[in-house]
Amino acid sequence: MTAPWFNKLLVASLPLIPRPIVKAVSSSYVAGETMDDMLATVRQLNAEGARCTVDLLGEFITHIDQAHDTARHYRAMLEAFHNAGLQASISIKLTALGLLLDKEVCAQLTRDLVTTAAQFGNFVRIDMEDTPCTDDTIALYLALRKDFTNVGIVLQAYLRRTLGDVRHICDQRAGNFRICKGIYNEPRRLAYKDRDIINKNYTLVMEEMMTRGAYVGIATHDETLTWEACRLLDKHKIHPDKYEFQMLLGVDPELRHLLLASGHPLRVYVPYGKQWYEYSTRRLKENPTIAGYVFKQFMEKVLGFRFGKKATPVEHAPHATAPHHLSPAASSN
Repeated sequence: MTAPWFNKLLVASLPLIPRPIVKAVSSSYVAGETMDDMLATVRQLNAEGARCTVDLLGEFITHIDQAHDTARHYRAMLEAFHNAGLQASISIKLTALGLLLDKEVCAQLTRDLVTTAAQFGNFVRIDMEDTPCTDDTIALYLALRKDFTNVGIVLQAYLRRTLGDVRHICDQRAGNFRICKGIYNEPRRLAYKDRDIINKNYTLVMEEMMTRGAYVGIATHDETLTWEACRLLDKHKIHPDKYEFQMLLGVDPELRHLLLASGHPLRVYVPYGKQWYEYSTRRLKENPTIAGYVFKQFMEKVLGFRFGKKATPVEHAPHATAPHHLSPAASSN
């Protein structure tokens, strides 16, 4: 892994890097611009034993017509998954469906997508965005859960409110989560800033989800949190139909392979679309650690440079070789 100062230097240099080079680097973690590009990536990941959740890039739209276009594209995506027999669901951002422009349109488009997904036996994950969207996102999710079970939500461990949100959602029997650290730059009054505290809160929130009987998507590339997750899965004897690990496309594929080889269900978050450049630069600025992963992979695969001995992040974690009660199980979450 590259040093934090080097990751920040990479990010600071982004405006100076020619767009074709950014595209070459981003190709490892963005599945192209077209649906055909994305479907090819999903097929490859499915062949490795990983499920997928697909994100069409382009949140924070400026005109409501864009929301309708996004919804049409997602409906086509769900049909394509069904016709091709792929293990893939969709992840949606409410700002891409008009949340900040017209809440009623956003709610109807989201309901339509969940309905379409249900018809195909598929699933919709509602991504969490920055804190001005949090209350509206949770409210819409809970409204949908009154009529559907094939929809889940994302919560962010760095927010101070998250444990309370988990309890509130689980009290309404709507516990289907992806838990991630969070990437937006929020003020200290709303979000923890210390890395160790964020990790501790992640573990606390994750255990609350497990003990409440919720479905938990464990979204992390952090070796410490991966180990903590395995420990809690073992401690609470969580069956694989109640959890999965989730990882970003192109980030630490070695850890992905280790988890799959250990028998854990795992889903890869696959972004694609014409706004790959905006996504790539924003994602790297928000999370410089990813810049380090991407740079390392680019240097090794494209330029043939090696960074010394490879690590084996979960080699000694509980369930590194999964016992029978933690064998993989099918899920569309």
